[in-house]
Amino acid sequence: MSHTPYPSSYYAASANPANARDALNSSIETDVCVIGAGYTGLSSALFLLEQGFRVVVLEAAKVGFGASGRNGGQIVNSYSRDIDAVERSAGSDEARLIGAMAFEGGRIIRERVARYGIDCDLKNGGVFAAFNLKQMRHLEAQKSLWERYGYDQLEMLDHDGIRNVVSCDRYIGGMLDHGGGHIHPLNLALGEAAAIESLGGVVYEQSPAIRIERGSTPRVHTPNGQVTAKFVVIAGNAYLGALVPELAAKSMPCGTQVIATEPLAPDLAASLLPQDYCVEDCNYLLDYFRLSADKRLIYGGGVVYGARDPADVDSVIRPKMLKTFPQLQNIKTDYAWTGNFLLTLSRLPQVGRLDDNLYYSQGCSGHGVTYTHVAGKVIAEVLRGQAERFDALASLPHYPFPGGQTFSAPLSALGALYYSLRDRIGF
Repeated sequence: MSHTPYPSSYYAASANPANARDALNSSIETDVCVIGAGYTGLSSALFLLEQGFRVVVLEAAKVGFGASGRNGGQIVNSYSRDIDAVERSAGSDEARLIGAMAFEGGRIIRERVARYGIDCDLKNGGVFAAFNLKQMRHLEAQKSLWERYGYDQLEMLDHDGIRNVVSCDRYIGGMLDHGGGHIHPLNLALGEAAAIESLGGVVYEQSPAIRIERGSTPRVHTPNGQVTAKFVVIAGNAYLGALVPELAAKSMPCGTQVIATEPLAPDLAASLLPQDYCVEDCNYLLDYFRLSADKRLIYGGGVVYGARDPADVDSVIRPKMLKTFPQLQNIKTDYAWTGNFLLTLSRLPQVGRLDDNLYYSQGCSGHGVTYTHVAGKVIAEVLRGQAERFDALASLPHYPFPGGQTFSAPLSALGALYYSLRDRIGF
């Protein structure tokens, strides 16, 4: 079988050393087989191992190969659609539980980093930057909403306040989330995989799940092996392919693009982001940026519906970066890459059971760093018989995309264009 390496990215180039893991070449048995070694699968496996389950993780390529190892590295609370959308979509009891979970992911990440000594450049503080008064009003409403669920880590920033954290003339204000932050995302995934192995779990790389044999004792088949388990957790997200058709019909892979500059002089780096916070703007198709540990500016943005890779990522993202920081005109781009995330029509995650012993979580819709860690905890809870939080998430509606797989990407792109135009005119 061919070996799938990491795609070229700053994260792959700066990853902590990690030994290649074996492919599965035999028939084995375990309590739980997890499909996918991204954050959802890794979080699920780690919580399950801590609770005494035997766990095997199957990864088609390498740990953190997909969105978990290529994202912007930002710890952002809540969901891609905020808790008010949850309140409209779920019952009051379910909304209460889901709302409380909105702020749990960042705490789980920090606990994992501390407990297992994961070296992933964790920094605290994240900023939402507003271009206009409409966006400022939205941030004020968001602050009130989050505080209603007991979250008290937010601070509004006026014009002077935003200039103290982002050296840019584009924003009129913003909101600082002291509970946000940023990490080296691939190193977080690698550290979690090492933690899994320290507890006796096994992670197989280059071992794609090609068929799930359902039944009272499900079997997951790979090209050269199989895993017989009591439970299966499906955590492939945008890289699941056609393995589970009923999941593919209600989600759409999308691409996002990221660049990393050459290392910046210390005084230049400090002048861009004096507090070393990460930043995302408030547009529908938002930009996001932060400094790496070696003082590169990592800048991302945009969405390609249907996960087609642009011919030249740098030509797409660099103009966005220079619009924000024109002082970087003569700074080189060292890395440019793309990665896929899984979008749902509601932009809320999809969680559920396919059978009594097949569970899934997918569709973070670009907001996955924190949510996936909560999903892993909730999946571990339901497998040990505590279903309340899992069932609350599962109650969220799973809509099919209009037009099916053929027309979902162009229709979604048209919708995004509409919202992007609204952002530009401040409507």
